[in-house]
Amino acid sequence: MNDEPTLFGERAFDDTSQEALPIGAPLAARMRPRSLAEFVGQSHALAPGSGLRTALERGSPPSMILWGPPGTGKTTLARLAAAAGDARLVQLSAVSAGVADLRRAVADAKRLLSASGRRTVLFIDEIHRFNKGQQDAILPYVERGDVTLIGATTENPSFEVNSALLSRTRVVVLRPLEDADILTILDRALADEERGLSGRVRLDPPARAQLAAASGGDARIALNALELAAEIALTRDGEGALVKSADVEEALQRRALRYDKAGDEHYDVISAFIKSVRDSDADAAVYYLARMLEAGEDPLFVARRLVVLSAEDVGLADPHALPLAMAAFQATHAIGMPEALYPLTEATIYLSRAPKSNSGLRAYFGAKDAIDETGALPVPLHLRNAVTGLMRELGYGAGYKYAHDFEKAHVDQQHLPDELAGRTFYVPGEMEDKP
Repeated sequence: MNDEPTLFGERAFDDTSQEALPIGAPLAARMRPRSLAEFVGQSHALAPGSGLRTALERGSPPSMILWGPPGTGKTTLARLAAAAGDARLVQLSAVSAGVADLRRAVADAKRLLSASGRRTVLFIDEIHRFNKGQQDAILPYVERGDVTLIGATTENPSFEVNSALLSRTRVVVLRPLEDADILTILDRALADEERGLSGRVRLDPPARAQLAAASGGDARIALNALELAAEIALTRDGEGALVKSADVEEALQRRALRYDKAGDEHYDVISAFIKSVRDSDADAAVYYLARMLEAGEDPLFVARRLVVLSAEDVGLADPHALPLAMAAFQATHAIGMPEALYPLTEATIYLSRAPKSNSGLRAYFGAKDAIDETGALPVPLHLRNAVTGLMRELGYGAGYKYAHDFEKAHVDQQHLPDELAGRTFYVPGEMEDKP
């Protein structure tokens, strides 16, 4: 009978692939799940009967890229995957590791496999930070099965991981944890006698909800904040102290918003901002504006987007929108943050509430399509300047009608090349003043 601890039963496995935690290790490290039974969240990827769950239960974890925001279980899942196949776990950080480190890890993996038949899971944290050459260096070892690769990234692997490596791995998307998941983790940490707080403090229900809401789906943030809030309460009231909302607020101070100015969150939030303005939702637009500015986004980046929005989406439905957006840009450039939030907010609300027309955009790209179809067609002779005698002899300028010689300075004559005569590119929008 095998008395070894199992991964998928109620008992936790003996994780010999990681060093013992030092005395005083953070609560988040101590509470890291030791078995899949303890793993909270990501049911979409680990539901019973799912491909990944089945592979782990069979002890044959696939090479995979774990993509998700911080605190969603990427490192934990890599450790559980290694334990599932009784594999040795080697962890590298792409921030500090290089090709030489990869080759040493693979050489060790080959020796272990040859000597004992035991496989190696190579876990590369922040794999998106490896350049193309470093990612290429991993490829042959994954192809031959020398190692099982598990990469963790907060960035979209479609853009950050080589297509050849992607084709040989499975991408597992991890989502921010739900508030209910965070609450489960907090309750477990409060009660756990071996690794947690062992009932030393109680958590006031409003403080409990506040921790879940403030975590942003990141279990690490929630546990770190709980640990500090518990220390504050224990120092004040001793054993059995009640952790209150004020303790949580002091522990959190000002939560860092999950926003990478060079990554997916940057593009997701600015996309939501643009579409909210375009769809005339001022409340959502201001919300996403605040998300960007509070997370440290360059205010001039936002101001430039407002200028584009004023011309692209408001356009001729409100010709005042462009100068107003330009004024907001200039004000932002002149005064900087934090005061720049005022003109940026005003411009955001104005553009959101303004009537919308993209007739200018449609007109330009309609003309571009015509150019792509027909090339550089000859300008009609009567529109050409006759600056020499030869040009006059060739008919340049002949028959041209000077608009100001006609009533209301309006003249009916052909301006487009002959092949495009009668084509319409500009169609006024419903909200525009018609000429």
